[in-house]
Amino acid sequence: QVQLEESGGGMVQPGGSLSLSCVASGFPFMNYAMSWIRQTPGKPRELVAKITPSIGDVEYGNPAKGRFTISRDNAKNTITLQMNYLKPDDTAAYYCFAAEVKYYSGRYHYTGLEYWGQGTQVTVSP
Repeated sequence: QVQLEESGGGMVQPGGSLSLSCVASGFPFMNYAMSWIRQTPGKPRELVAKITPSIGDVEYGNPAKGRFTISRDNAKNTITLQMNYLKPDDTAAYYCFAAEVKYYSGRYHYTGLEYWGQGTQVTVSP
């Protein structure tokens, strides 16, 4: 059974920090690129950060650059998102997302097999 269990959401004041974690099970973690995606009601989903399986390349969405850091621990099947200098605009549901990839011809290729977590709410408010 595939599971992506997020934790660490909550309410924080502007300028504060939160750390989100996602523990994966039920699939071969090392074959998956892992991402944090966020969504606010009425707005499209937005990439926060992504990290590849073994090379560890990272990609950040524009709102996250310079403030958030994604990391993965392949031994623990876990990814973490450290969020600093949080703003009210960061208020959203944050989802852990797993996408299977295969590496060949010098880059990762997505197979189309994907999993989503249930989401954890982050609220930034005075």
